[in-house]
Amino acid sequence: MNYDFSLMGRLLLAALLGGMLGFEREIHGRPAGFRTHLLVALGACLMMLVSEFFFVKYHGLTSGAAMRIDPGRIAAQIVTGIGFLGAGAIIKDGSAIRGLTTAACLWVAAGIGMAVGTGLYVPALAVTGMAVGALMFLKRVEESMAKDSYATLTVYCDANPSVGTLVEACLDAQGLRRVDVAVEKDKQAGEVRYDYVVVRIGPMRSSTLVEDIANLEGVRKVRFR
Repeated sequence: MNYDFSLMGRLLLAALLGGMLGFEREIHGRPAGFRTHLLVALGACLMMLVSEFFFVKYHGLTSGAAMRIDPGRIAAQIVTGIGFLGAGAIIKDGSAIRGLTTAACLWVAAGIGMAVGTGLYVPALAVTGMAVGALMFLKRVEESMAKDSYATLTVYCDANPSVGTLVEACLDAQGLRRVDVAVEKDKQAGEVRYDYVVVRIGPMRSSTLVEDIANLEGVRKVRFR
């Protein structure tokens, strides 16, 4: 009976710690939030308990037995499964990739659940505290740092080479460095489409950039993301 209460305590602790980690993602509107992280930690804890049960039940089997138990296999499969779940949280939007932090949180939540499932309570509590602290406070540090910002600029304009030159001069004036450029020409519509991947140190001034390029002669439409 006491053993059963111990197992229930592990499951409840794993759910609590996973929920704490997911709460920060929830309040920031991320797709994998409170419930997802809670379930990941709870499921990882349960699978580690099953692995421990198998080992206790069958540890007396000899090397010549028909059935062999390797408790490490379940832990390895948890890590693999969380990799697929994390990949589903990552979204590529133009030149930007979103969801990497959420995917890392899911990975950490699984690790916390595994630690609780094997009785490593202090490391699980410590990692939860460090992860929540990193999510809540290091974001402010990142925002204060001067780092590169990437964006994608799409310009539809007349089929006149001088228009492209004017657009690139405008980008240079805004302090934007061109990382990549693609050109598509529509002869029937008499239109050229430029796709620029641009980068600058610090935040993008998107409204000023779009307004300046839209006012150029020959420019028909501008999209910035």
